[in-house]
Amino acid sequence: MADISVRFWGVRGSIACPGPEFARYGGNTACVEVRCGDRLVIFDGGTGLRPLGNALAAAATVDTDIFLSHFHIDHVCGLPFFAPLFGSENRLRLWAGNLLPERGIAQALHMLMDDPLFPTGIESFKAGLDLRDFRAGETLTPHAGMTVRTAPLHHPGRATGYRLDFDGRSVAYVTDTEHWPDRLDKNVLNLVAGADLMIYDGNYTDAEWSSRVGWGHSSWQEGVRLAAMADVRKVAIFHHDPDHDDSFLDRVATEAAATRSGTIVAAEGMTLAI
Repeated sequence: MADISVRFWGVRGSIACPGPEFARYGGNTACVEVRCGDRLVIFDGGTGLRPLGNALAAAATVDTDIFLSHFHIDHVCGLPFFAPLFGSENRLRLWAGNLLPERGIAQALHMLMDDPLFPTGIESFKAGLDLRDFRAGETLTPHAGMTVRTAPLHHPGRATGYRLDFDGRSVAYVTDTEHWPDRLDKNVLNLVAGADLMIYDGNYTDAEWSSRVGWGHSSWQEGVRLAAMADVRKVAIFHHDPDHDDSFLDRVATEAAATRSGTIVAAEGMTLAI
């Protein structure tokens, strides 16, 4: 059986938040590395993508797939600083399921890296780059033996949830989704059913969420409710609000673990074996 591991390089939402009060859980925005045997998969390209890219570039030639939940700036701002994109020996496939039909990845990248927002365009990338647009709900097969199921999420501008299945184990990545006040989200339930690990948007507590309806995010308590109904083995609470410092997240971690065993708060640098 092949080894599967998950490492968190960025766990924040909205904006990076440096400072001593964020040192233990980290201040970089969304980026998760998944190793499936000798295959590398990355979920989202927030500021955490930069240190991941530096580590990859220092070690070997890079061949990877980056699956983007959506193109909001906190999830893609690391792309122009991802070192492997500048090495001609590297090969990358960039996937997004929320852009069609209005635009595609190529147009969105040009918007991100163009005057007056950025000094260079995507022509500065030297790696072999394959842009793969799809529609959320499709099932993807990026490599032999690896299946990536997708689902549309409830978020302004649309977003995509992912479930990676490999060698009999599964990791679900569900961030930037707003739950419903009166029912569990069937799209999420179906996607994560029986998953070994669900990484979930716990940007708020239930108490905070009630005053932020329409902002496109969920609560850690909703993640626990979904996990219980879908028989998910472990939950990693993710996409932490930039106002939630280490002390706040310590309290969440204690309460969440007491609410449902196997629930943790994701922290930058944390590695999980699946």
